Amino acid sequence: MIHEVDELLEKLVKKDALNGGSSVELVFDAPTKDWVARRNGPAVDLYLYDIREDLQRRVPVWEDQRGPDGLVNARSMPPRRFKLSYLVTAWTQRPEDEHRLLSSLLSAFIRNPMIKPELLEGSLAEPNLPVYIDVGQPPSQDRSLADVWSALGGELKPSLDVVVIAPIMVTRATPYGPPVRSAPTIGLASQGQPELFPNGNGNGNGNGNGNGKGAKGGKAGKAAAVATVPDADEDEGALGGVGGKVLELIPPVADPATPAPGMSLRVRGFRRR
Repeated sequence: MIHEVDELLEKLVKKDALNGGSSVELVFDAPTKDWVARRNGPAVDLYLYDIREDLQRRVPVWEDQRGPDGLVNARSMPPRRFKLSYLVTAWTQRPEDEHRLLSSLLSAFIRNPMIKPELLEGSLAEPNLPVYIDVGQPPSQDRSLADVWSALGGELKPSLDVVVIAPIMVTRATPYGPPVRSAPTIGLASQGQPELFPNGNGNGNGNGNGNGKGAKGGKAGKAAAVATVPDADEDEGALGGVGGKVLELIPPVADPATPAPGMSLRVRGFRRR
């Protein structure tokens, strides 16, 4: 991904800043004292000095991959996005020419704050996400361009701080289960309230250990049943404030005769006397 960002910047600079046919050389070298001493002729240097993840754009959940039938056939990690920071400098014999080059570079980066996915190539195009380019933004508190120049052993000179935010695919997958073909089912059990179970019966032993049978969403293919739970006494450890609420029992969306993954929920409690 990093070398493809280099190629992307090279194309952008040559096309929009150097007008395609300029005699200015484009390099990615560290602007150290030795490099400056060996340099001959005008040059634009794009030095990559920092790589960090863009945590604000991180997606913490796995993404479902679906096949032609619409069912999940894989789960993979979402793309991660990284900030690639470049120290962009212009090198000529006269400061005026360097300033002109920097002005052209600044205009080129401002005109291209986002590169659309259809204009990207290689692994940059695979996530189908854009690439963002920021220029001249305030540096983070833990580093400054003066520190970068000090580490390079060179003298501070005019430069552009260009940050490219690019995605990278993570080739890692996780096992997935069979598709859920039935909606959640709810069963209710209450002391002496068999009418709450239109397709079954409920019985309780009076101490909060009621055993509900036959609710669980009703029998196959029947319409959704609606039951109103009587007010519960919180002191008796009943339904804990669910009293009086209406619970709608949704029938399965597939043939219940065929076992399928799903979720069953049973609620047990006491009537208020």
